[in-house]
Amino acid sequence: MQVTALDVAAAHTTIQSHVHRTPTVAAPRLGEMLGLRLHLKLETLQYTGSFKDRGSCCKLQRLAKGPNPPAGVVAASAGNHAQGVAHHARRLGIKAAIVMPQTTPFSKVERTEALGAEVILRGESVAESTVHAKDLAAQRGYVFVHPYDDVDVVAGQGTIAIEMLEDVPQIDTLVIPVGGGGLCAGMALWAKHVKPNCRVYGVQ
Repeated sequence: MQVTALDVAAAHTTIQSHVHRTPTVAAPRLGEMLGLRLHLKLETLQYTGSFKDRGSCCKLQRLAKGPNPPAGVVAASAGNHAQGVAHHARRLGIKAAIVMPQTTPFSKVERTEALGAEVILRGESVAESTVHAKDLAAQRGYVFVHPYDDVDVVAGQGTIAIEMLEDVPQIDTLVIPVGGGGLCAGMALWAKHVKPNCRVYGVQ
């Protein structure tokens, strides 16, 4: 899989009418404690409360507008990715099935179902749920939407860096949470494209 800065720029065009352009806000008190100027990107203001909205939106938007729209999509997730896929699938009129671990809190199951997705509880971990999700996608002829190992998803997450560097051009360091790595990969790709000397730290 190869993702380019052009992919991130194209993703920005694809999703900007369908996700929130969240604010980049100064955090002066915390910045003073750390001896630097600090800004925070408030992705919690997305519709489902997470940056995952961006990657899900980009992937599903491309699928829906492509030459062969899918009969449906399948994802494996215990929370944020599930809700992002469910939300944008409903918006686009695409059937969505979400496979969650059997230990997933009821509140997350309920929220995902409220967004219109079919929730299937399988496996003790997301890894086990992913195996079932891929099998289900093959059985139904659906498209499996990976939470991070996908060009459109990585590019969608990377649009956060576009907005941050537009809002605060003097940013010289990005500190990015790392789970699967899609967010950090997309943001680092764009940041290094427009500001080669920008430092990027992934935090897990």
